[in-house]
Amino acid sequence: MNNSNSIARYIGLDVHKRQITFCILSAAGQVLARGQIPTTAAAIKAFATAHLQPTDHIALEATTNCWAVVELLEPHVAKVVVSNPLTTRAIAYAKIKTDKIDARVLADLLRCNYLPQVWQPDPQTLRLRRLTHRRAALCADRTAIKNRIHATLAMNLIQAPLQDLFSTKGIQWLQNCTTDPELDPDTRAALASDLRLLQAVQAEIDALDQQLATLAYTIPQVKLLMTLPGVDYPTALALLAAWGTVQRFSTPAQAASYLGLSPSTRQSDLHCYHGPITKHGNPHARWMLVQAAQHADRHPGPLGVFFRRIAHKKNRNVAVVATARKLATIAWHMLQDNQPYWYALPRPTETKLARLRVRATGQKRKPGTPKGQKAMSNSPDGGRTRTIKALPQLYHFEGLPQMHVPKPAEQRALAAMGLAEFVSALGKQQVIKRATNSHKNR
Repeated sequence: MNNSNSIARYIGLDVHKRQITFCILSAAGQVLARGQIPTTAAAIKAFATAHLQPTDHIALEATTNCWAVVELLEPHVAKVVVSNPLTTRAIAYAKIKTDKIDARVLADLLRCNYLPQVWQPDPQTLRLRRLTHRRAALCADRTAIKNRIHATLAMNLIQAPLQDLFSTKGIQWLQNCTTDPELDPDTRAALASDLRLLQAVQAEIDALDQQLATLAYTIPQVKLLMTLPGVDYPTALALLAAWGTVQRFSTPAQAASYLGLSPSTRQSDLHCYHGPITKHGNPHARWMLVQAAQHADRHPGPLGVFFRRIAHKKNRNVAVVATARKLATIAWHMLQDNQPYWYALPRPTETKLARLRVRATGQKRKPGTPKGQKAMSNSPDGGRTRTIKALPQLYHFEGLPQMHVPKPAEQRALAAMGLAEFVSALGKQQVIKRATNSHKNR
């Protein structure tokens, strides 16, 4: 390695799939060296040994493989800066654009401390991003296969007798179609091929879901986010992978904007237009939150009131997106204050958390009645009952932080929405009758 120099140098790297173009500038802006190296681990290590000094500063743009390059170079230099290519206007809008010019511009912007940089994720966040993005890709493959099966049936004027074509009975019906003599051989072969692909992709998704569940159970913030209505561990992991740490966002509006859930704004003179959401940011986390918001219209708490009010004023699609943004805002506050959601329904929340525990550890809830003894009924008529924990009791049982008492302003807002009775019921244990199957008594 070259001898250490007390004066910092500034190095721009234009990283591509097969090669990296570099430009080394002095503190005064003089070009000291230029060249190209292959985008391989061995070549990057050799470049670091031959050219880099401990006082160097390196700049490169965010790409698919940039974090692997950063990991190899960080031990050899003082600082590595990853820039946002969407905001590096000097490169994006240049009239003459080559790799050599891009590397020089990156080095110059870094030297002048005028380089818009992105937040560098920690190793756990990088791992979450890889796993959640892989799951999203596998789910997209599964959707494509299902759409292809639907198209094959439509082209042959075949009406499926089941509403859910990919349930257990639906899959069995599709398997029977592959041996139906009334269908031509090409159609039967196409259906059989797609069913094999679907089975293989589903097996990969199931294996990855098991890995994600085991990982999610070790992250306290996942259980915290799962108290939100409609949010299960895949959505919680996708949100944590996108944000990393909420401390880098000073306001919940910034956190929602990072996911592309903020409305676009066009303002000039006295005119201001608010349009659709920007959709800038992590598309996977945004899509997961939108899916979580789809069923908020049935929630009896504040989220449901918010959803129904927007849907009444606008339409359902606007209400779904607005509720997704509201979920992101609430999630920011929950992570910032280390608090669970105060208005979750105890029973579905308990079911979600128990399902994660069983999937990750295999540990089931211990029954309250010892084996061999008849369970005591809490019903006057002696029927089967189920005890639903109060929300604070449930959070204590799951090891979550205890809820704070709502502030007076929040209590007044809840009363104005007609939710005072709903909130009061959340703090009380409930006993409900279990449904009985009449055919068992025949």
